[in-house]
Amino acid sequence: MSFLLRSENWPVGWLLYALVAAALLYALGGRRTVKTNRVRSASFYCGLVTLALAVASPIDAYSDRLFWAHMTQHVLLTMVAPPLLLLGRPWPRMLKPFAASVRRPVARAVLVGPTLGPTRTAGRWVARPLPAFVAFSAVLLGWHVPALYDLTLRDGLVHDVEHLLFSATSLLLWVHLVPGATPRPQLSDGQRVAYGTGALLVSWVLAVVLGFASSPVYSAYASLASRPGGLSALADQQIAAGIMWVPASVPFLIAIFVAAYRWLDPSSGRRRGAATVRDLRPRET
Repeated sequence: MSFLLRSENWPVGWLLYALVAAALLYALGGRRTVKTNRVRSASFYCGLVTLALAVASPIDAYSDRLFWAHMTQHVLLTMVAPPLLLLGRPWPRMLKPFAASVRRPVARAVLVGPTLGPTRTAGRWVARPLPAFVAFSAVLLGWHVPALYDLTLRDGLVHDVEHLLFSATSLLLWVHLVPGATPRPQLSDGQRVAYGTGALLVSWVLAVVLGFASSPVYSAYASLASRPGGLSALADQQIAAGIMWVPASVPFLIAIFVAAYRWLDPSSGRRRGAATVRDLRPRET
């Protein structure tokens, strides 16, 4: 366990500074809110911590030598951090620390300004349930194609692009799974059950392919002379498949269970939905 204490395994870079800045903006915005929701706040901070663990901890430091560490990194970026961040509903609150003279022109330019019109149109389209699902699935499976995956281990810039796409498409997907993530949900509770089940099955496809492969899939890991812990390349791959199969399924199963509960008890769903819109949204906008 000495690797946990090595300073080089806890890098301090621009991304960590960005996460700290986001936490400060969120905290300052909470001080200007009439009444903050502690569960939402805790979720957002946990999401930031999850991102920090994924990109600035021994998990990242060992990702090029241990496939299971790299898979853990991907699970944190795609299945854990996005729902936690969305539960925190950060955007209204993170804008509050800025003066109105700054917020309003920026909001007008982003929301109604003609310059960003094409970008808004494209964003609305890709944020719809079906395109978001396709984008998430294509990115998750596509980057695990051996040629692309091995490239990410050789080129740091490509690796960063991979993580950016993982995070962006996962946020688009989880917007449709997290209750209250948007004031105008595009899916009913029943549709959300099917949507979450579909995303879960996509991750299982990857887990099955890796777990039942008779030989290492990625040459970058197979060619290593040794691995921490003395793992073989195949055992390392099977552990990674298990991480994608079991721990990565937990967030999806929670989302599916919540949606199913609301679907099977419509009165509870309406009551909870009304409370979210009426009680939470005005306080953080």
